[in-house]
Amino acid sequence: MRLSIFIMLCALFGGALFVYYMRTNSVRSDTKLQVVCTTSMLADAIRVVGGEHVAVVQLMGPGVDPHLYRAREGDVRRLAHADLVLYHGLHLEGRMTDVLAAMNQYVPTVAVCECIPKELLRESEFEGVYDPHVWHDITLWLLVVTAVRDALAQIDPEHAADYIMHAQHYHEELKALDAYVKTVIAAMPPEQRILVTAHDAFAYYGAAYGLEVVALQGISTESDISMRDVIDLTSYIVNHHIKTLFLESSISSRNIEAVQQAVHARGWHVQLGDELYSDALGDAASGADTYVRMIKHNTDVIVQGLKDL
Repeated sequence: MRLSIFIMLCALFGGALFVYYMRTNSVRSDTKLQVVCTTSMLADAIRVVGGEHVAVVQLMGPGVDPHLYRAREGDVRRLAHADLVLYHGLHLEGRMTDVLAAMNQYVPTVAVCECIPKELLRESEFEGVYDPHVWHDITLWLLVVTAVRDALAQIDPEHAADYIMHAQHYHEELKALDAYVKTVIAAMPPEQRILVTAHDAFAYYGAAYGLEVVALQGISTESDISMRDVIDLTSYIVNHHIKTLFLESSISSRNIEAVQQAVHARGWHVQLGDELYSDALGDAASGADTYVRMIKHNTDVIVQGLKDL
């Protein structure tokens, strides 16, 4: 079976990987459930719910843009050795989506965001394609945590009671976080609640917590940015007297800085706020290295940046 996985993956990633497999294939000694996932947000949820029973391997590290990520040789080995593969779905993983979907023929594989009812998802400009940035709405992330719990319990029923208990405790923590975000955003005057970002990752956040969200780039960072996009956003900022633009940790600051310069050329001053974590958690020194810390960091940065200066 493992050989079949590599034949399939090598056809997708290149024949050299088959040689790599033949040289590095070995028997695993770790008795923990081996769960491979894509992003840092998902890895954090699996660690919380899985606890001591699970060894989590995330393919994408802190600050990595999942829209642009390309699988590497080591990823192929990790996927093939997994007991369970979890990924977001909704095309967040971009170029890896087809490979991850095909993995289910050989290793239990779950796209966790498929648990979210379609009516709760935000449609993109393309028919049948939805905004994948669901983690910015805590109530939707609660559904994903439940999907993680169910996937772990199904493949490891011996420890299902622990997964259920961990998920229940985490749900309570996330509900408290949701209440915090609602409270601090609601304390802002409505006219200050306009969030301008580099790409359209915060629409769920805006809808859940009462912010208007305007972005230079579309849902995916693969989408093109035209001069018209820059001109339109510049006019919006000047006309609405926006005082702060927000950078994102996984995206180059170049485009948003170009907007800032264009705004200054129009005679309006706009500052760059602190960095937001849109598509990935931060590293251990960032203060945003867990999902809870990331949401709180983003909220505090947004409130600080949008308050009347």
